Amino acid sequence: MSVKTPDTTTEAHANTRPGSAEGLPDYAPIPRPALGPALNEQGYYVGRVEQNLYWVTDGTYQSAFLTTKDGVVLLDAPPTIGHNIQRAVDEIAAANGVSNKVTHLVYSHHHADHAGASSLFDKSVARIGHEETRKLLLRDDDPARPAPEETFQDRHTLEIGGERIELAWHGTNHSPDNIFIHLPDHDALMLVDIVNPGWAPVYQSNLTEDVQGYIAAPGTALTYPWKHFIGGHMGRLGTREDIAVHQQYMADIVDHSRKALDTVDPTPYFIKYGENAWAGVRGYLDAITAAAATPVIERYTGVLASADVFTASTTFHVMQSLRLDLGYGSQVHP
Repeated sequence: MSVKTPDTTTEAHANTRPGSAEGLPDYAPIPRPALGPALNEQGYYVGRVEQNLYWVTDGTYQSAFLTTKDGVVLLDAPPTIGHNIQRAVDEIAAANGVSNKVTHLVYSHHHADHAGASSLFDKSVARIGHEETRKLLLRDDDPARPAPEETFQDRHTLEIGGERIELAWHGTNHSPDNIFIHLPDHDALMLVDIVNPGWAPVYQSNLTEDVQGYIAAPGTALTYPWKHFIGGHMGRLGTREDIAVHQQYMADIVDHSRKALDTVDPTPYFIKYGENAWAGVRGYLDAITAAAATPVIERYTGVLASADVFTASTTFHVMQSLRLDLGYGSQVHP
């Protein structure tokens, strides 16, 4: 068996990246259904989700807001959208003759890429999030992300200006504090950093901290009644079919990772590298990842955008969770 296998892990890929744009690889074209509406001259798109619920995107990140008779409830504040959040609110408020004042801000979780524009809004804005979000933001001490004053543990219903928003924590997934934001009267669910509608997850299952929780989260999402899905990323809203495709994609990665763990022989890698045990480990794990990821990439290229870009990284992540979290393939020395 040859020990020359393609680099597939994040570290290995980083070690072999070309130093200039001329040497960068080419990737498969983006499937047209993965793309959303065109952005305006200021670099954003704002559209109606349902009734008085709206979403904003810069093509890569998403925020949402609900206009009420008492003001605007903002759901996440990604810094890449930044001041365009208020511009989008202003645009909708002017068109509908309602208040443009943001009075409440709900954090989906503590990460800066979804909450880093929070400080653009007045200190009087009521910030709301999971109790763990508050702990983490107090720890991180980032002035761009004031910690929420109103917190909850498992479930919390917001009733603001005659509107209802149901918040729930179903355990760790992408992060320890990532919550489900359900708007039952608007037929919508917001769940950030789990499913990127039309796209494969980025590095390591969307940079997830709990792989098994991440894999389970879409199933929980489907137990809610909703038509519109706000995933926090990319340029369009999602559907229940997008969730199902993502579930199958992850299930295929799990299945092929198990098969690769069962069949790839580690012996040649450790013979090759002798005393350099870490080199043997890297060669072996790269080989498992390549064997598992290749059929998934072949199946989903043209189905999920960037399946050929990030599937290997997510496969490595999932395979490690199978080994370390579930104990798959673990053997006790006789």
